[in-house]
Amino acid sequence: MTAQKPGTQRTVGSITYELTRKRVKNLNLRVGEGGAVRVSAPARTPLREIDRFVASHEAWIEQAQERVRIREEAAGQVQDSYTDEECQRVFGEVSDRIYPLFAAYLPAQPALRVRWMKSRWGVCHVAKNYITLNKQLMGKPRAALEYVVLHEYVHFLHPNHQAGFHAEMARLMPDYLARRALLK
Repeated sequence: MTAQKPGTQRTVGSITYELTRKRVKNLNLRVGEGGAVRVSAPARTPLREIDRFVASHEAWIEQAQERVRIREEAAGQVQDSYTDEECQRVFGEVSDRIYPLFAAYLPAQPALRVRWMKSRWGVCHVAKNYITLNKQLMGKPRAALEYVVLHEYVHFLHPNHQAGFHAEMARLMPDYLARRALLK
């Protein structure tokens, strides 16, 4: 068996994938940005076994690639559809309604920033008293936006996601779990 270089491109059937040999116990299959298929495999796994594994997951790979395509297409539309000013206005309205719940604990209403983020809906900057919200929230239901804004405000009281954080979320927004599900 010849040593496989990291990142080797292989094709099985209609699927092209990138194979990386790693110190892992099992074959791992991922579909990433742009629908790219990546497989990590233990160093001694024969290529025919890896190819067989990929071929046996062909239907799943195609479904995952379609989900990625739809998500990326929708994200691109939202990014191009709304200006920062529009996002600031909508997000500011929600923040203005939530801030009074925290006024006793905060020196001033946190400033809002808007930007495009790949993996987060919002970020709370406690020390600098501002919240950054993802522009993609404009494409989500209002209930989901309200959840994210409240979530970031609660971080001013509870910096982590431990029991106190969830208790405060449940107290202020009893349906917060259902609203969080709207983001998926």
